Amino acid sequence: MKNNKIGIYSTIGPTSLNKKFLSFAKNKVSLLRLNMSHIDLKNLKGQIQTIRKFSNIPICIDTEGAQIRTKYNLKKKFKIWKNIKILKIKKRNFLSLYPDNVFELLKTKDILSIGFEGLKLKILNKNEKFINAKCIQQGTLENNKGVSVDNRFIKLNPLTKKDLECIKIGKKLSIKYFALSFTNSINDIRYFNKLIPKAYKIFKIESKMAIKNLNEIMKGGKE
Repeated sequence: MKNNKIGIYSTIGPTSLNKKFLSFAKNKVSLLRLNMSHIDLKNLKGQIQTIRKFSNIPICIDTEGAQIRTKYNLKKKFKIWKNIKILKIKKRNFLSLYPDNVFELLKTKDILSIGFEGLKLKILNKNEKFINAKCIQQGTLENNKGVSVDNRFIKLNPLTKKDLECIKIGKKLSIKYFALSFTNSINDIRYFNKLIPKAYKIFKIESKMAIKNLNEIMKGGKE
């Protein structure tokens, strides 16, 4: 039987970014993941410094990648069972989407699945300022949840503006590991490799398009 090295990758969040956990994780965790989908850019440097103060475990900056997310200016969850407006610009008490260019990419009849609690919206019509969407399956709406377009593939940039900035910060602080979320094609891999040629890279398979292109992605990961 072949012996395989097993690594434990741990995501650092608000309750684990402290001396107690980081001291406990020594010699147990192989890699500490910083999820940029849930970290403000202004806090990244401080979090890296805190980890290094209490641990020598390698750090991985995990990018936002090519994913749509909700921007909803309420702290609590909100049940949706009727029609809703999606605004182009973020405004209090209304739903908008991130990254900003997603608004232009969406079309009438698109089906949006939001979060993990079953919410589905169908786009009825749109203009330059907002989209009218019908709730076709009720569920919960909250901030910063993933959104998928069920009926077709939407081409997004492999990295957001925030990702590019966090990579710059990571390079300055000598981070050696980076992850590309929602890798969809071999071109995404080539772009990421060119951007960070000397780092160790993780390419995450998280979409239907990635499964469709899995063979070429596996080959591209070895380039």
